[in-house]
Amino acid sequence: MVEGEGPKLVRRRENRKSTIKIGRTIGEARERLETANERAAARKKDKHKKAFRIIFTIVGFFTIILALIGLYFGFRSAKTTLTAINSNNQTPTYDIEIIDEESASTGAHLTNRMNEYINQAVDYFHELGFNPTKAIIPTGSIREVDFYLEDYPGFIKTTIDRGVGVTVEDAKRMLNYLESIDVAEFTYIDVRIEGKAYWK
Repeated sequence: MVEGEGPKLVRRRENRKSTIKIGRTIGEARERLETANERAAARKKDKHKKAFRIIFTIVGFFTIILALIGLYFGFRSAKTTLTAINSNNQTPTYDIEIIDEESASTGAHLTNRMNEYINQAVDYFHELGFNPTKAIIPTGSIREVDFYLEDYPGFIKTTIDRGVGVTVEDAKRMLNYLESIDVAEFTYIDVRIEGKAYWK
């Protein structure tokens, strides 16, 4: 540059090709770009969190509903069982007549275990197509229960020491056997011993 001359003006066209931006820095554009990317990533992350929150809320809601339903039915079942076996304060209601020959009254001194056994046996008999009409606890016995079935002449001797289900199934097998050999009349069927059955 010659002494005394001012700065040489650059053509506007050439200035446009310059990589230097007036009043701005290269780092500024990078910062702006990074900020936009971070914002997009943050938005995406927030969407994921929101989706997870909604899913978690729905799952939690249905879990609570199912738990309440389970508790309700569990409570009803427990209440029914307690009503059936609790004879300390009130005599439970049965579909059949229950006679305790020892006390000469209807169901007056039945134990909880005896009550539960009779209830279960009645349910099993009904499931197998029989209709119990009467249950008798014989004199001098605290474990034997004799069941009378509708349309059958005799009774079935059972004991509370055996499982209710297998006892009732043994009684059914014996009744089927007597029917198969054309025995219509019998005094009793004894299924108190596992693996054996007697009739008279």
